[in-house]
Amino acid sequence: MSILRSILCGCGSYLPQRIVTNADLAQRVDTTDEWIVQRTGIRQRHVAADDETTSMLGLKAAQAALADAGMDASEIDLIIVATATPDHTFPATATQIQAALGINGGAAFDLQAVCSGFVFALATADKFLSTGAAKAALVIGAETFSRILDWEDRTTCVLFGDGAGAVVLKAGPGEGTLADRGVLATHIRSDGRYKDKLYVDGGAGSTKTVGVLRMEGKEVFRHAVVNLAETVRHTFEETGLTGADIDWFVPHQANRRIIDATAHKLGIGHERVVVTVDRHGNTSAASIPLALAEAHHDGRIKRGQLVLIEAMGGGFTWGSALIRW
Repeated sequence: MSILRSILCGCGSYLPQRIVTNADLAQRVDTTDEWIVQRTGIRQRHVAADDETTSMLGLKAAQAALADAGMDASEIDLIIVATATPDHTFPATATQIQAALGINGGAAFDLQAVCSGFVFALATADKFLSTGAAKAALVIGAETFSRILDWEDRTTCVLFGDGAGAVVLKAGPGEGTLADRGVLATHIRSDGRYKDKLYVDGGAGSTKTVGVLRMEGKEVFRHAVVNLAETVRHTFEETGLTGADIDWFVPHQANRRIIDATAHKLGIGHERVVVTVDRHGNTSAASIPLALAEAHHDGRIKRGQLVLIEAMGGGFTWGSALIRW
């Protein structure tokens, strides 16, 4: 049976030049490199310059992804930007990137699912492409989380960083089997009962301010390991696969302990896990495409391999996707 698949054709990324190490943060708040590394695995993070906006980061990642795919921007008829830190309340950051790329056709919009944003955006783009509603899409995760941090709160300011990653998806023929290239399965979930565990304490419709991030770390950790394993198990049940069949596991880069615990629950060996959290910190919706781009460009992820991605974010939101490269 011939069907349309969303085939991943290119990856790109961008990280701001400024690097903030744990030692740098120890001069600002009561913390140490040892404390941060032991609890999170993070050693450094990138922070956007004052004149760098989320759309700027996303644009550079998008341009890199298009170059990697060997495609012109005029071929793109859908842009979805996953971000919790848009340039403006409106218009959408995606439309800023669309204009900068010289595209004046198709659709461009933002999607907000916090750290799960890229998975949600990929699942959304897949629906457009697999139904023939679009032919080629840019899916971008871009964040300037440094703008919504309380830099006096040592429990949160050490965790996050800025950056952007992007992928190009193109609709192509498949046979409807697991041997097809492209997005093979997606699962996304939300549960708004846990809003107070991870949120920003501001907003245009409430406080009329941007606000800063607030988090109950232990509760987020507990839910993350359970929810992430659950959404991947749905993928395994749907496809008949197991952790042993996955070539590369590319999880959201929030905390090394969450990554290790989830991989262990799924039966995926550490040698098949892509980890960038030590150098990038938690870049929210940008973390998975940043990690995908790194593993693609250094040759770890090869054409035809099975790649599993997953993430959980504020809301709570969580989801996973299975891709044949």
